[in-house]
Amino acid sequence: MPRLPSAAASVRLIASDLDGTLLHHHQEVTPRTAAAIGAAFEAGLMMVAATGRQFSQLPEPVLASGIRYVVASNGAIGVDLADETVLFEELLAPSVAADIVAHLTAELEGVRFAAVRDSGARRAGEPGYLDLVGPAERAQWVELIAPASLADVVSQPTLKLTVRHPTLTADDLLAVLDASGLTGFHATTSGAPFLEIQGSGVTKASGVARLCALLGFEAGDVMAAGDARNDVELIAWAGFGVAMGNAVPQAIAAADWTTAHNEDDGLALAIEQVLAAIAVDQP
Repeated sequence: MPRLPSAAASVRLIASDLDGTLLHHHQEVTPRTAAAIGAAFEAGLMMVAATGRQFSQLPEPVLASGIRYVVASNGAIGVDLADETVLFEELLAPSVAADIVAHLTAELEGVRFAAVRDSGARRAGEPGYLDLVGPAERAQWVELIAPASLADVVSQPTLKLTVRHPTLTADDLLAVLDASGLTGFHATTSGAPFLEIQGSGVTKASGVARLCALLGFEAGDVMAAGDARNDVELIAWAGFGVAMGNAVPQAIAAADWTTAHNEDDGLALAIEQVLAAIAVDQP
């Protein structure tokens, strides 16, 4: 592996993406990763989950890992898992969502939308949205989607507007939206089969920065690890940014260091290396 930058020894908080980073296949936390997280806690470091998921959708292995704080919905909400206290929320305005829906509906036949509501507890999905949800996703959270008219989907502020299409990928949808000239939002992809749209300036970086301000940390104290486009801003913001070996090129370009693939315990390796650097740096 390449040599760690000196910033690794200054880490006091680890902000990790979940899917493709902390989680192994089948949404597992491997024994090595669990041990590395435990060692980080023993060394006095804090661990934060930074995810595109809603906090109510965290897999049991993540909840069992001891992680207390989560920045969910790509930075739009921060939650203390100890008692599920919502620490902050940043919502997408209905008028902005309506403009996005109008543009994409005019441009793309078959496009469908859903909005995340009630701090991530439920979604409002327009007719046809559920038809585009695959079996694996359907098994996880289909019961959280309430059928709604398209007008209702955009009638309230939302943590995240999601966009699906029968044939276009999330990156294809992002390119169409980027070309629209519309403003007032931040759109991204996470490797999931849908486009994800939050409020203006809302990213995992903005969410983790806001949580850090509440907890008394600065960017220079943070190691951030991720693999997808929605991790790029966080990786670039952190004092020590880590891209997974399976990361998209944009995440690797933003990172200070690239670790192994998530299937090869890349996050555990990064945490182990940071703890070693901290130990060497201590008098």
